[in-house]
Amino acid sequence: MPDLPTGNAAIGQSGGPTAVINQSLAGVIEGLKAGLAATGKVKRILGMRHGVRGLIKPGSEGLADLTAIDTAKIEALARTPSAALGSTRDKPDEAYCDKILAGCRANDIRYFFYIGGNDSADTCRIVSEKAEAAGYELNCFHVPKTIDNDLRENDHTPGFPSAARYVALAIAGDGLDNASLGGIKINVIMGRHAGFLTAAAALARQTPADGAAPAERPAPHLIYLPEVPFSTDAFLADVEGVYAKLGRCQIAVSEGIRDESGAEIGPKLMRSGEVDAHGNIQLSGSGALGDGLADLVKTGLTPKGGKAPRVRADTFGYIQRCWPEPSPIDAIEARSVGRYAAELAAKGDRSASVIIVRTGNAPGAYRSECARADLKAVARRTRHMPAEFIAGSNDITGAFDAYCRPLVGDLPKLAWL
Repeated sequence: MPDLPTGNAAIGQSGGPTAVINQSLAGVIEGLKAGLAATGKVKRILGMRHGVRGLIKPGSEGLADLTAIDTAKIEALARTPSAALGSTRDKPDEAYCDKILAGCRANDIRYFFYIGGNDSADTCRIVSEKAEAAGYELNCFHVPKTIDNDLRENDHTPGFPSAARYVALAIAGDGLDNASLGGIKINVIMGRHAGFLTAAAALARQTPADGAAPAERPAPHLIYLPEVPFSTDAFLADVEGVYAKLGRCQIAVSEGIRDESGAEIGPKLMRSGEVDAHGNIQLSGSGALGDGLADLVKTGLTPKGGKAPRVRADTFGYIQRCWPEPSPIDAIEARSVGRYAAELAAKGDRSASVIIVRTGNAPGAYRSECARADLKAVARRTRHMPAEFIAGSNDITGAFDAYCRPLVGDLPKLAWL
């Protein structure tokens, strides 16, 4: 067994909650209990309340003692969506990470686990480097999580399959509603920089579109991603073409769509300029992009002196994140990445980001395994939809369908007269 430090372990959750983030928390806890805690190297397992905010609070006010938590409670937590410890949107800089390291020292923490996205990986990186420079033995591990599926090195990230399942089911039901009454329906889906979740709307088709023209595709007829420059003129022409032929059109659009210069479309169409904690125009918590696109369509497609088409818009927003019926595969993998992080620590690894690698994708035979990546390879980097997943300016390919469909679990078979 490697020469490992003896002390406490701390676990935190960061960023947007997901349907399976507590599976990862449970995985780290059970991994520690079976390994480092069983050998006496970890004395106490501490949960950070609201991520690293809990660690920088004085004393133990921001820490929950999870050492004695029993198996039944762990399993109940694992099945519960959202962040059981509470989360945070803080993006620690150098000064903040000094406080985190001080909190680790004050609480004799030698093993640090942070469940989150690329900013969480960067927090682990900075804290690990500061600890090494200070001669304080601290092992730091990033456990992946994000519904945006935008972490480098990963085939996909825990949280994404469950959110993709929700999107596919919601779009399927919405498409039938649209077919019943006609008109134009716009659905705005999360994903400021990466289009994976919006692309998952295509799973509602049950079979891939295989390059069919928009009006020949099963709904959704049009899909717009942030990776593809968005033109309002082309958008209106696309919608008009489908609506003129079918009398209806269902659209899935990413909240992060951008024009050819890279400027976000949302702020151009929004009536308000509300920003989030990091100075970005608020997209996910607002229906303004959908309303703006709906107004654009009504204005652009109303014939002179004629009647405006029926246009409606919904913003899926935060409801995508924590729907309490996760993808079965997502639940398993989210648990596995937490457990694997604890196993890396027990093997003497000093710092790493856990990643998911797909090892099989034959029909009915999907498989994956956990591996490690350097924190620098994941921290503050964004993964985008690859070109082979994107079809033209308003659809996805069969390759994306083959990639995504095995992750979401069985979807209902629907019929139409």
